[in-house]
Amino acid sequence: MQIIVEKLKQAKNALITLEEALNADFSRFVQDAAIRRFEYTVEAVWKLLQVYLKESEGLICASPKSALRDAKKVGLLNDSETERALEMIDDRNLTSHTYHAEIAQALFKRLASYSELMKHVLERIEKS
Repeated sequence: MQIIVEKLKQAKNALITLEEALNADFSRFVQDAAIRRFEYTVEAVWKLLQVYLKESEGLICASPKSALRDAKKVGLLNDSETERALEMIDDRNLTSHTYHAEIAQALFKRLASYSELMKHVLERIEKS
């Protein structure tokens, strides 16, 4: 269970950096920094889910989307949260592989809701 505690701490720290960027005065630089922080926060949260599901539920998840679907099965996410989380992974994948100003602007507007979703997941894992 120590690994869950470590991964939870990493995910929380990543989320804090994302929230800092989202609370900063807007500029293109802040937007780009927030998107980068979003990418590594998503990575930290999915890696936490992967470890949590293995250690607590005996489920092996090889990808972020499989981890999210399994998180729904064990009650960490409801239907609408799962759908939103899957969209979040799609957005993370899109920004990780290419850069378009229009996509970045649209994604930046969704980051606050993604941040809240990830925060709820961390809280639920912490309580379990």
